[in-house]
Amino acid sequence: MDSPATEAALSATGSVVDIARIMHAIPHRYPFLMIDRVVDVVPNRSAVGIKNVSANESFFAGHFPNHPVMPGVLIIESMAQTAAVLVVETLGPEAAGKVVYFMSIEGAKFRRPVVPGDQLRIHVSKERNRGNVWKFHAVARVDETSVAEATYAAMIMDRAAAPGISP
Repeated sequence: MDSPATEAALSATGSVVDIARIMHAIPHRYPFLMIDRVVDVVPNRSAVGIKNVSANESFFAGHFPNHPVMPGVLIIESMAQTAAVLVVETLGPEAAGKVVYFMSIEGAKFRRPVVPGDQLRIHVSKERNRGNVWKFHAVARVDETSVAEATYAAMIMDRAAAPGISP
């Protein structure tokens, strides 16, 4: 375990990934792109995803009308997408032609509803990786208050060609 001073120095050197770089790193697109920016990226260690929750989100039309609440599964998806960006930023050029697949989730807890106007800050930490399997822990916060957390795993695989298209 690094000292607090070392952790602070690493955090201070964390980079920012804008939406264009996110869209280059992961295949998700509207309406399923669940992060707007990734900040404080420390390769092979941690990252913070940002999701600005807007009243215009398509899922609010049905979840729930007149009482909009962001679905918990989409909060988990925002955690997974943040982790995927961390993996791509860690692997660098080795990530070319790869995709990060969500494998499992453990200990998911939802502590408070997320509503339009909230800004989710998804704090993701890599716990370990063994070969192409990585494990993460994430805590989603709104205004420094924990709203959700989970531990999950992902597998890094070659991107499959679309059906009917030769490589």
